[in-house]
Amino acid sequence: MKLEVIKQRSLWWSISAVVLLAGIIAMVINWQQINAPLRPSLDFVGGTRLQLELDCTQPNNCDQPIDPAIVRAVMETQGLAGSSIQVVGTEEHALTIRTSTLDVDQRTKLLAALTQKVGTFTTSQIDSVGATLGRQIFTSGLLALLVSFAGIMGYLSLRFQFDYAVFAIVALLHDVLITSGIFAILGLLLGVEVDSLFIVALLTIVGFSVNDTVVIYDRIRETIKLDGDRSIDEIVDTAVNQTLSRSLNTTLTTLFPLTAIFFLGGETLKYFALALIIGFIAGAYSSIFIASTSLAWWRRRAEKSSNRVEISNS
Repeated sequence: MKLEVIKQRSLWWSISAVVLLAGIIAMVINWQQINAPLRPSLDFVGGTRLQLELDCTQPNNCDQPIDPAIVRAVMETQGLAGSSIQVVGTEEHALTIRTSTLDVDQRTKLLAALTQKVGTFTTSQIDSVGATLGRQIFTSGLLALLVSFAGIMGYLSLRFQFDYAVFAIVALLHDVLITSGIFAILGLLLGVEVDSLFIVALLTIVGFSVNDTVVIYDRIRETIKLDGDRSIDEIVDTAVNQTLSRSLNTTLTTLFPLTAIFFLGGETLKYFALALIIGFIAGAYSSIFIASTSLAWWRRRAEKSSNRVEISNS
């Protein structure tokens, strides 16, 4: 079966437009609520995060689930009214608190107050990041992303032509925005936050996606050299179909271990793996349906403009 990517170009572009629009709307809503397009984790904004769990070895300590209203009242008495509180666990016996940076004495007082009002807790994890360090991590991550785009743009311009590079960057922006948009939606619906690993995931997605795009572009360039009399639409369709099995096999074999990490890798790697899953799927899609069809559209447009100029000159 031959895939006709050019004939159904409007369909592929419409699918991407719908997903991108949903993500952008979610980013706007997030911005109105928290002044950020995505929900930032402790890595970016700084502060202290405490993960606590009721000690069920103590008599009657786990008879009732944790009441977030009581926890919020305790936080207010400690001068931490703006803190984020989330009761977790199937039996609601665990608690995640994210607040401003606390020193050892402040944490001790907070745990003592929670023990008095809620029950005896065991501390499973405490993370603290300064606000200055958080901003540095965020700035460095964005800079790394911009540098990678610039490097890819320069490399593709030298290896292929400038229009190849432009539409490869368009495809990469598509992948980054799709991944970010879906995480914005997850942030709204499930409170999912992004951390420094999310930046790492975006950089990995960019590298994976551009590799897939280069394979298709290389085949397009070879076909143009061998059979340049054919229309660019036919050449792109041929190139995509010749590389389709390679693109799908590469993506699928990468998704299998990522899916295993998502379900079995623990909380730390869960959303890192999810970002890669979303990005790799978006990357394969953009390489096949966005980068190639955009290049064909531009080449046909440029060809028509050139023909009109020649007619007017004659």
